[in-house]
Amino acid sequence: MHGLYFSFPLLRRTACGLLLSPAAVLAQQTLTEVLVTGSRNEAPALDTARRSATASHVDVPTLDLPASVSGVSAEQIDERADRGAAEAVTRTVGLSAAGTPGNGGLAFASRGFYGVNSVGVAEDGITLGVGSGTISYPSDTWGYERFEVLRGPASLMYGSGTMGATVNAIRKQPSRERSTELLLSGGSHGTARMGLGSTGALSDTLSYRVDAYGARSDGDRAFDNSKGGKLMSALRWQPRGDFTLDLTADISSQAPSRYYGTPTINGRVARELIGTGYNTEDSDIHYRDKRFKAKATWQVNDALAVRNELYHFGADRHWKNIEAYDYNPVAGTVARSDYLEIGHALQQNGNRLALDWKSSAHQVAVGWDVSQANFRNTSNSPYTGSSVVSAFDPVPGTWISPDPYLPRMGSTLRQNALYIEDAWKINEQWLLMGGIRRDWYEFSRQDFVANTGFDKDLNGTSWRLGLTRKLTAQSSVYAQMTTGHDPVTSLLSLAASQTGFSLSKGRQQEVGFKQQLADGRGEWTAALFHIAKGDIITRDPANSALSIQGGKQSSRGLELTGALQASPALRLEANAAYTKARFDELIEAGGADRSGNRPANVPKVTANLWGHYREGGWRTSLGLRYVGSRFGDNANSAGKRLPGYTVLDAVVSWNATPQTTVSLIGRNLTNRVYATAAYNSQWLVGASRSVELMAQMRF
Repeated sequence: MHGLYFSFPLLRRTACGLLLSPAAVLAQQTLTEVLVTGSRNEAPALDTARRSATASHVDVPTLDLPASVSGVSAEQIDERADRGAAEAVTRTVGLSAAGTPGNGGLAFASRGFYGVNSVGVAEDGITLGVGSGTISYPSDTWGYERFEVLRGPASLMYGSGTMGATVNAIRKQPSRERSTELLLSGGSHGTARMGLGSTGALSDTLSYRVDAYGARSDGDRAFDNSKGGKLMSALRWQPRGDFTLDLTADISSQAPSRYYGTPTINGRVARELIGTGYNTEDSDIHYRDKRFKAKATWQVNDALAVRNELYHFGADRHWKNIEAYDYNPVAGTVARSDYLEIGHALQQNGNRLALDWKSSAHQVAVGWDVSQANFRNTSNSPYTGSSVVSAFDPVPGTWISPDPYLPRMGSTLRQNALYIEDAWKINEQWLLMGGIRRDWYEFSRQDFVANTGFDKDLNGTSWRLGLTRKLTAQSSVYAQMTTGHDPVTSLLSLAASQTGFSLSKGRQQEVGFKQQLADGRGEWTAALFHIAKGDIITRDPANSALSIQGGKQSSRGLELTGALQASPALRLEANAAYTKARFDELIEAGGADRSGNRPANVPKVTANLWGHYREGGWRTSLGLRYVGSRFGDNANSAGKRLPGYTVLDAVVSWNATPQTTVSLIGRNLTNRVYATAAYNSQWLVGASRSVELMAQMRF
């Protein structure tokens, strides 16, 4: 794992030295050893039977929450062999991926809204500031217990930039029961993976967890090779039954694919060019992340708990690529442009303080979040430079630009947020939940080239009010209204021309139904929603050269999920979503009216289906993923309509021993050619058929 130098034993020795000295004072009682047992043959727990760590600050079962939240567990990830975070979370209802090398690969569409400024990504409830439209962590599923998706505006939980949904990655926690898991995998296109996870007790009061993961692949086309690795470490100190201190330290290094798409012709991907790449031999993409957290939890008494979380996140990113390719089939050439080099340096420090209070009828959560993010953008803007190469046998050459690579801007974003949320159990049938949050953003930008700068304050208030009616012990119906806000661009990248803009505000109405089947045989949910968002950027009708706020977009739709244990051997899981999204008011450059058009990268229909059949020590899993057609631009141009696609995956697993499972994994078994996103004038083509052999050991 290139670039990973962090030593978990060093962390352990350092943490022990810091923690053991006061341990004698605080260790008033010895913790009881807890043994957790389970079977790999057991079906994953029902979604509605879990308590969501993503959708609310208070502790309410998912079945009772007046909100739409679901996820994928570590057990489901293993069954489906989804090792990429984007692969795993897009198995949930209504979430589609449109990641590109330019946005970090974690851009999603949900409920009619697309991109990192409308669909947030968090880890254990904390989001990293978004600079220049990029989110790149977490990229894989190793070391996580669960990925949850809260659909619809989530500003009450996460602040700005969450109108469509929020993806929350929940880490595996230290355990006093010693266990180790090992993953070894290899397959098509030079793919290899290795993962190690270990947890256990260090003393009567200390336990640990460490997760290491590395992967590499040659890819199935030129410049599609990738490699990366990470180390996640955690130390838990529990000197008393009512106090816990968690320390985590993570580092990650990624060198993702430098494939920027295949040229198109007449509104279709040029199939004859699919295996060919047009980047340069010295092109580069890399992301390096560091994350450190200290979280203290004190259960003051049965009614009151206090939590405080202090953290530091850092991300360094670099791109040096040619990103635009124009195909001339008559001449048999590709004209290359957009010689782009960009560097991001992002540092974020923050603290989250929360109080949880419970009574017989109420659960109340009060919190104060504060953070400061510093962002520095270095680039060779305006990205000129061009070349022409053979379409079929290109000579990559080296990257050369007439534009200097210089620090262009630096920004600082200070955030304060206060929230309160209450869950009032009126009686055994009725639950009323309400919450309100106020965010204050203080933004400061310095342009290094022009030697100018400005300051900008942005504020947003969000609230949620929901009511759940328990029909039976296993079913409920709910209604909620939620508000939220999105930035007009990434908050850390506001430009001088945007100083007059405020946050774009939206509101959602949603009704839904949730039911668990008898004897835990399954569950199903349904949700109807309508979201309206105003103050998006449009053009002045009287002067199309002038950008103003005042545009509007909306979406409405239906989402269905279901899981059924049809027999002791057969389990089915399915979901489907229909979304009608449109711009109600939007004028783009040149005065073009886009009102009535569908936003770019938003499909009308998405669906997932999985079937799992078990016989003795064998399990066969078949999965279908369907993503409807999308447009590559807001103009809904016929030449930029990406066709819908269906991909078939399969996993055959054999429990070779009680501790070892061997799996044969097939992806895109029909070898479907499909596009995941549009990028400039080219399309990003999905991975071709592949086969992988994987062994997982637990002991």
